[in-house]
Amino acid sequence: MVPLASGFAQQLNPLSSTLGSTLVALIPIALLLILLAVAKVTAWLAVIIGAVVTIVMAIAIWGAPVGPTFGAWGVGAATGIWAIDWITFWGVVLYYTLVETGAFAGFQRWLIRQATADIRVQTILLAWAMGALLEGLVGFGYPWAVIAPILVGLGVVEIDAIRVAAIANNAPVSYGALGAPIIALAAVTGAPLLDLSASIGRIVAVLALLPPWILILLVTGRRGLRGAWPLAVVGSFGYIIGQFPTSQFLGPYLPDIIGSLVSFGALLLLLRFWRPAETLGFGGVPIEPGATPEVVAGNPGTGTPDAAGGSGLRAAAPGLLSFGILIAIVVAATGPWSHIGDYTFIAPEVDAISSLGSHDTVAVIFKFAPAIGGTWILVSWLVVLLVLRVRGSQITSALRRSWSQMWGALLVGPIIFGLAQVFNYAGMASTLAYGFSRVGTWFILLAPILGWIGVALSGSNTSTNALFGGFQYSVGTLLHMPALLLPSLNSTGAEVGKPVAPQTTSVGVSTSSYVRREGLVIRHNMGWTLVLLGWLILVGLLYWYVLPAGMRL
Repeated sequence: MVPLASGFAQQLNPLSSTLGSTLVALIPIALLLILLAVAKVTAWLAVIIGAVVTIVMAIAIWGAPVGPTFGAWGVGAATGIWAIDWITFWGVVLYYTLVETGAFAGFQRWLIRQATADIRVQTILLAWAMGALLEGLVGFGYPWAVIAPILVGLGVVEIDAIRVAAIANNAPVSYGALGAPIIALAAVTGAPLLDLSASIGRIVAVLALLPPWILILLVTGRRGLRGAWPLAVVGSFGYIIGQFPTSQFLGPYLPDIIGSLVSFGALLLLLRFWRPAETLGFGGVPIEPGATPEVVAGNPGTGTPDAAGGSGLRAAAPGLLSFGILIAIVVAATGPWSHIGDYTFIAPEVDAISSLGSHDTVAVIFKFAPAIGGTWILVSWLVVLLVLRVRGSQITSALRRSWSQMWGALLVGPIIFGLAQVFNYAGMASTLAYGFSRVGTWFILLAPILGWIGVALSGSNTSTNALFGGFQYSVGTLLHMPALLLPSLNSTGAEVGKPVAPQTTSVGVSTSSYVRREGLVIRHNMGWTLVLLGWLILVGLLYWYVLPAGMRL
C-alpha cells in the first residue's frame, strides 16, 4: 500500500444535531437526483457539480483535510476507470464487433426460427433469455433497443413491446455489463467481490422466479398463462441454473451470459418435446397452428435486414463460438483457482478514523492490478478477431460505435466514484448511516426502495451502488444485520427500478417511435415495477428472518 496521508478523525455529528447533520449529509445525493430528474441535466455534468459540492462540504463542514480529500477523489476516480470503465468498454466493443461481422444477427435469426408462432414462446426465448445475454454483455438499456423491435415485428403493440423488453430486463441487471454494478458495490463497501456476487446471486435466484410469469401475462393475458406455464418454469429455472452457481463460485462477470445460454438450451430442449396446445398471438388471439414465426426485417444494431443470410445452426455458430471464447477465457483467468489478478503494481490509499462503532480505520484504496476482468475481456475480443477473421474496417467501426455510445458513461464512472469515496472518507456516509439507523430494523423495508429510487432517478445500477452501497453497508453494521443483506438489496432494488429510469428508457426507446416520449413509456412500465419491488421486499424479509446465513460474510 502507498498511503497518501495519515488518517484524520471523522466527525459523526458536525452540526451537533443528529437530524440536522443527517439532512445536510443528504445534500450531495439530493442534489444529484434533482439535477438528473428535475433539471434534466446531462449525467456527466450533474456528477461534476455533485462532486464539487461534496468536496466543498467535506472540507468546510466535516473538517476533512484538503490534500487527502482530493486524494480520496483521485483514488475513487482511478477505481472507476480501471474497475468499471475498463470492463464495460471492452464488453460493448465485443458486442459491436459481433454486430459488424453479422455474427450476432445470425445468432438472432437462428433463435427466432427455433420459436413457434406462439407469442409466449417468442417472448420467453427472446425477451427473457436473449435480453439477459444482451444485459450481460452491454447493459445501459440496450436490451430494450434490440428486443422491442423484434417483438413489434412479431405482432406486439410497440409500447407493450417496450414494456415487455423492460420487465424481462429486471433480474439480470446486477450482473449487467459483465458485473460492473457488483464491482462498484465491492469498491465502496470494501466487502469481498466474490461474497457480494454470491449474496446478490441468492436474492436474484428467488427474484427471477416471477418475471417470466408476468411476461406471459403481458402478451396474452390470463388465458395465455393456463397453457404455457412450462415456459415460465423452464425459462426462469434455466436462467437460475446457469446464473446461480456462476455467481456463487466464479464471481460477477458471467452469471448473465451463462444463465442466458443455459436458459436458451433448456427452452429449446423443452420445445422439442412440448409445445402449447393452443397457438396464441399477441393479446391471446388464437392463430393458425401451422404458422411460422416471422423473421424480423431490420436489426437495430446494424440497420441491415435480418432476413438476409441463413438462419440455421451454421449461421448461429460464429456468435455461439464467440460467447464460448469469452466464457472460457474469463472463467480461466478470474475464477477462484486463478491468482493471475492478485499481482498489484501500486495501491495508493487515504485513511481516516471512523466515527462509528470501535473507530476502526476507514481506507479508500485503489489497487492497480493489470490482470483484472476487463483485461481478460480485451483478450477475449482479440481472440474473437482472429477466429472470426474480422476486417480492419469492421474493427474500426466497432470501436467508433462503442465510443459513440459509451463516452458519457465512461466519463460518469470515475467522477461518481470519486464523489462516493470523498463521501466515505470525510465521514458523510457514516453520519447518514447513523441517522438512518435510528429507524431500527424496519430499515429492511427501506433498503430495496432506496435502490429503486436511486436507479429510477440516476438511470444506473452502478451509480446507485456507488452512491448508496457504503451507506447501506454501514447501516447494516450499526443494526447488527447480516453484513451483505442491505447492500445486496440496494443492488437488486436498482434492478427492479430500471424500467422507470429516464436515462435507461432514452436508450431503450432509441429504435422506436417513442423517442422524446419517454414519459409515456415510464408511466406504462410503472405498475409492474412496483409489483416486482413488492416481491423483492418479500425476498429481503425471507433472507432476514429465515435465511440470514446466506447474507453473512
